Amino acid sequence: MSRLIRTLAVFATLGLAAGCTAAPEVGEAAVVPGATKKASTAGAQAFWVDPASPAARQVRLWQREGLDKEARLLRRIADQPAALWPAGDDPEPAIRAAVDASAREGRTAVFVAYNIPHRDCGQHSAGGAADAGAYRAWIGRFARALGDSRALVVLEPDAVAHIVDGCTPGEHHAEREQLLGDAIVRLKQQPRTKVYLDAGNPDWIEEPRKLVAPLRRAGVGRADGFALNVSNFQTDATTRTYGVRLSRALDGKHFVVDTSRNGNGPLRGDRSQAWCNPPGRALGTRPTTRTGEPALDAYLWIKRPGESDGECRGGPAAGRWWPEYALGLARNSLTQ
Repeated sequence: MSRLIRTLAVFATLGLAAGCTAAPEVGEAAVVPGATKKASTAGAQAFWVDPASPAARQVRLWQREGLDKEARLLRRIADQPAALWPAGDDPEPAIRAAVDASAREGRTAVFVAYNIPHRDCGQHSAGGAADAGAYRAWIGRFARALGDSRALVVLEPDAVAHIVDGCTPGEHHAEREQLLGDAIVRLKQQPRTKVYLDAGNPDWIEEPRKLVAPLRRAGVGRADGFALNVSNFQTDATTRTYGVRLSRALDGKHFVVDTSRNGNGPLRGDRSQAWCNPPGRALGTRPTTRTGEPALDAYLWIKRPGESDGECRGGPAAGRWWPEYALGLARNSLTQ
């Protein structure tokens, strides 16, 4: 066990930094094909899996160290497609590498665009573009890198929900909604890119009708739909019911759901702390387009399992790879 702990500590330094929704500070191409529940396997083949993801690198390291049991467990993460969070001033190299690889395999790469000004209200994932002009330029580079490859983009986790809950100051609301709308228009200029505007989760904005007006002002009508449960732990059933209600209020807009860590549902107790590296969680439904609900386009692993939510419960900075937590997610999912 001491060797495992030393290996974990060494590998943790290779992680990527980021924020509350735990986005990596520097994007990397990460690709691999797969899915979690057996019935979903075929639907997962649509998505690209990154062979250079932190989980995949950890598997290879543990195999070299002779930690075969741990490596086998972690393949439950490494062998599944997960979203890429390109960041930094120039997201193009990471995106181009990913879409080139996914195109060769005939699959869709999943991305998160997470760089809105005043991001995360100055909390764990604080940062983002310096101003509106910088954000528009960044989105332009992001979109250009996608080219005509098949891609799915989850746009700005938390951005709309933080308008609704008041965390983002009122003087930034109109600009943010305009920037989101402009980003949707720019991304949709790419012929095979689907865009889903983030809409929080059922435990955050409990009444979906409160999201309708700001989502409309932010241009959801021009997007392919909205995203739910990004980096959160709400169950499939709860999120699906919520999503259908919001879809109906938005004239039938479709949606996608993050199932990366919701296998055991949310941690009970203080909701203000339940989102940040909660113990005892498990991997959720493997990525798939087979959802059984016409308005639900896909279950996705948007949050990359094993990356920290922030410096809570002994975790590293948000977005950093945390092998101990990743191993716990994989081990806990064995009971599913």
